Amino acid sequence: MGKYLERAETVVKRIEELSSITEEQGCITRTYGTKAFLEGRNKVYDWMVAAGLETSFDNIGNVRGKLLSDTLNAKTFVIGSHIDTVVNAGKFDGPLGVLMGLDILEQLIQSKAKLPFHIELIAFSDEEGVRFHTTYLGSKVVAGSFESITLDRKDANGIALKEVIAENGGDYLLLEKDKIEDWLGYFEIHIEQGPVLYERNIPVAVVTAIAGQRRAEITFIGVAGHAGTVPMDMRQDALATAADFIIETEKFALLKKDKLVATTGKLEVVQSASNVIPGKVICSLDLRSADLEVLNIAYEKIKAICDEAAEKRKVLVEWNLVQQTTPTLCDEKLTNQLKDSIGKSGYPIIELVSGAGHDGVPISAVSPITMLFVRCFKGISHNPLENAETVDIAAAIEVGEGFINMVLSNKL
Repeated sequence: MGKYLERAETVVKRIEELSSITEEQGCITRTYGTKAFLEGRNKVYDWMVAAGLETSFDNIGNVRGKLLSDTLNAKTFVIGSHIDTVVNAGKFDGPLGVLMGLDILEQLIQSKAKLPFHIELIAFSDEEGVRFHTTYLGSKVVAGSFESITLDRKDANGIALKEVIAENGGDYLLLEKDKIEDWLGYFEIHIEQGPVLYERNIPVAVVTAIAGQRRAEITFIGVAGHAGTVPMDMRQDALATAADFIIETEKFALLKKDKLVATTGKLEVVQSASNVIPGKVICSLDLRSADLEVLNIAYEKIKAICDEAAEKRKVLVEWNLVQQTTPTLCDEKLTNQLKDSIGKSGYPIIELVSGAGHDGVPISAVSPITMLFVRCFKGISHNPLENAETVDIAAAIEVGEGFINMVLSNKL
């Protein structure tokens, strides 16, 4: 464990260094395309170059470090995670997987191992989807599933995605050329973002599936009015309607709590004032389940809840499905190899379903995928309290390196 602890300390040092790069002081925020994001990706680029990887930025802004094989017509095995963050984030969500992947490749380079296939480390540019409210921008590009309609999406300041790509040195007309054609497999290391490993005091787990997701943007349009003159029973209050919808959605999800989660994480009262009845409100819905049937039924039910709330208060509603993904199964063969590495490293084999989305979702359409979870403090994530202990990172390095060596030996 000693050598892995030393390597884990280097990973943590790099995570701390990256976390100091932020859009706003006092918290960690690096959303796609911002000055802080660009500074952070440049630092990751420099680390990849120093390690000896053939390193570049692609047009969407991913940092890509390649370790090339001499084998004719070799395929590509990808290790990846993301380096963007949510607002007021933790340090480990995303960067941990990138920097642990970098550590593993540094050891391969030092060992001068002969590779039967290419290995590419990718620091994805936008997994969280904060700025343009659509996730997996970076991984969709390399998977060849990027939707061109997304280019016209605008951020809160009215700046289109295609403008940001150009400002950051990319060419949105060339995104198609950045996809990987010859996938062999995909591996991601990530903090659990849940409490299971913490409660059971176990450092790592294998992921068997990733929950499917529906994201919607809902606009309630009522009638703005004077707070002092419009009687309570004659109002068309958009905010009260949104509140009804949110509460009823929560009640419904609680009835299905073993198979479903539903969240309203964003609420905007347009042209709000303390003495004005809200006339327009925009809110979000994030719905997730590992069971596709449950997800589909719940989505339609919650949409009906929305319509009922609007009808009750005589408010108009606009429902916009922003994103949808189906539940994703991890590859059986790769997952079994990952289990073998966990067992050989002396840890219990724990299988978990990820409720959080990951870049493996779009990649699963073109490649076998597998994931390793690392214990995090109380399962807290998307929060400054997010933390992974160095000893757990060391365990994950041992398991991850053992897994990559198995893949190299078996040649898939």
